[in-house]
Amino acid sequence: MNKATEWRYKKTYSFLSKHCTKSDNILDLGTSNHLSQLIQEKGYNITNTKGENLDIEFESVLNDNIDIVTAFEIFEHMLAPFNILNKIRANRLIASVPLKLWFAESYWNNDNDWDKHYHEFEKKQFNFLLKNTGWNIIDTETWKPYPQFKFGIRPFLRMITPRYYVVYCERI
Repeated sequence: MNKATEWRYKKTYSFLSKHCTKSDNILDLGTSNHLSQLIQEKGYNITNTKGENLDIEFESVLNDNIDIVTAFEIFEHMLAPFNILNKIRANRLIASVPLKLWFAESYWNNDNDWDKHYHEFEKKQFNFLLKNTGWNIIDTETWKPYPQFKFGIRPFLRMITPRYYVVYCERI
């Protein structure tokens, strides 16, 4: 794992630990990954979805035994995140998304349909999406990327521009 990813995971874990207890049943949207494994290693009860298409398959979020749903940089990969946000039965949500950069296009991998950003949000857009799917935002943080010293105007702008937005919400 590179330093930038490790740094982002530490920030994400710090935010999660403010809003979750180790006794919470956490459902993390997306398949098991380094971040969910790190959270589990820290003693949290976390399970992941199984790789189903979350735009049309909602069974995982209909479980009444889930205390909190986490979605760490998953909604930008979905065509319609409104649908699953609207269906979640848990009363708490922690979600992070990459913020839209005015000086760069959205990430788009031409070789892999699952590795595309269909959305990169402005904070107000993501807040509006959450509000309109029944969520009340309680806490937020915005992060700049890990500092990587490269020459050029875009690398400089990336160092000073917030890139990640994380929210803790409760069901209205």
